[in-house]
Order: sequence, then C-alpha cells, then structure tokens
Amino acid sequence: MHNERNGRPTLQAIVLTAVAMFAFAANSLLCRLALQQRGIDPASFASIRLVSGAITLAVIVRFRAARLSPGHADWLAATMLFAYVAFFSFAYLTLPAGTGALILFGAVQLTMLIMGLRSGEMFGPVAWLGLAMAVAGLVYLVSPGVAAPPLLGAALMAIAGVAWGVYSLRGRGVADPLAATAGNFTRAVPLALLLSLLFVANAYADAAGVALAIASGALTSGIGYVIWYAALSKLSAMRAATVQLSVPLIAAFGGVAFLSEAVTPRLVAASVAILGGIALVLSNRSRKPRP
Repeated sequence: MHNERNGRPTLQAIVLTAVAMFAFAANSLLCRLALQQRGIDPASFASIRLVSGAITLAVIVRFRAARLSPGHADWLAATMLFAYVAFFSFAYLTLPAGTGALILFGAVQLTMLIMGLRSGEMFGPVAWLGLAMAVAGLVYLVSPGVAAPPLLGAALMAIAGVAWGVYSLRGRGVADPLAATAGNFTRAVPLALLLSLLFVANAYADAAGVALAIASGALTSGIGYVIWYAALSKLSAMRAATVQLSVPLIAAFGGVAFLSEAVTPRLVAASVAILGGIALVLSNRSRKPRP
C-alpha cells in the first residue's frame, strides 16, 4: 500500500526517495572513481561490493522488528544480481559515470517494458512513440563517432542493465523484498568469489579501492536498498518508476563535479530521448485487459 496524501507524496516519502536516488547514482560514481584511479581491479570491486552488501543486509534483516517467513531461494535472481554487479564493474573500466548510468538505466527500463509487452500489456500510440524514442536515443548514444563511448564498455553495461531488469522482474510480488534481496546477495557471493578466482592474475587493490568497494556494497547498495524499500511503501507505482529517471542525471552531474567528466552534446541529446521516451511510456501504457 502506498501512502500519499491527496495524490501527493509526503515529506518523508520525498526525503527517502531523494536519498535512495542519490545512493543509486553514487554506485556509478564510486565504481568509476575506484577504477579510474586504479585503486582496485573490477573483479575484486564486484566481489567486495557483493560481500559487504550481503553482510550489511543480513545484519539489518536479523535485527529489524518485522519478522516475515522467508521466501524460497531464487537462484536465477541471485545469478542476475551477480551478472549485473560483474558486468557493471567491468563496464566502468572505460565508461564515464553519466554515460554508463544512462546506458544501464535505458537497458533496465527497456528490458522491463519489453517483458511487459510479452506478458500482454497494451501500449497506445503515445507509449509506442516513447519506446521508439528511447531505443533511438540508446542507439544514437552508442553509434560510432568521435564522442561515442567505447563499444565494449557500452555492451557490457547494456548486459548489466538487462540482468538488472530481469532481477527486478523476479522480485515483483515477493512478500518480503528486503529479506529476498539479502538472500540474493548472499547467494551471489560464491559466484563473485569464483569471478575473482578466474581473474586472480589481474587482481590488485589498495586501501582506497577497497574502501570505495565496501562503500558501494554496504552503503549505496545495502542501506540504499533499505531506504528505497521504505520509500516504495509510500509511493504509487507510477511515481516509483518515474522518479528513477533522475538517477542517470544525478550520476552525470556527479561525474562532472567529482570526476572531471564532460557532458557532451551527444549525452545530452541521448538523455532527452531515452529519459523522455521512457517517461512517455510510463505515463501512457496500460495494463493488460482482464479476461
């Protein structure tokens, strides 16, 4: 149940949502900063992020007041979570923070929209126009040119986005999303450790790199999800989906402020097309008709 007064979110909901969006954008900044400064390798960053996130979420679930029966172990969800974190980490070897966040977000939303169409959701003309805009913006962003992002990095981030989209769909309707997320982090840890073992010859880390990875796992992932689930209980589904449009923009501005990254005309144009198109879809799509 969402909790909005007269169709407007409460101050508490606004604050929780804003903190969660900044946390999600910070994941891109922390990962890019760690890899840009060569403070840690991507496989180690992914492993430390998942381990620290799993520990943080397990502690929170253990000591919280609410006690719900645990759901079944979803190994597909855990695998998708691992794939997202791993491909995300390797993508940021070459991508700027804002560009990576935009590709990630676009791929996540397009995956969820396409799965919605396959399940029978009905799109009107405006929603189809929005979907076409979003796809065109994503294609334009990664198309060859002087300002194009590295193709391998863009492809890796797109895969991370698809994985996160599937993971998000797997989590719909679970009785206790926080406990389910904690369980998925825990089940993803062995996969992450196997990844580190495969890349052990290329492993390196200094104190700053490890600290950034822990911050990404424990704070902006673990605690960030806790805050987001608290916000979700106070938002309508439409507002919850639409507010996530802010994440790539926050990451882009953060990249300028903290990583000395440039906002190119290509990134601006692609952002307008992708985020504007998705906003059109979110505001105009309809659920599948009841039989």
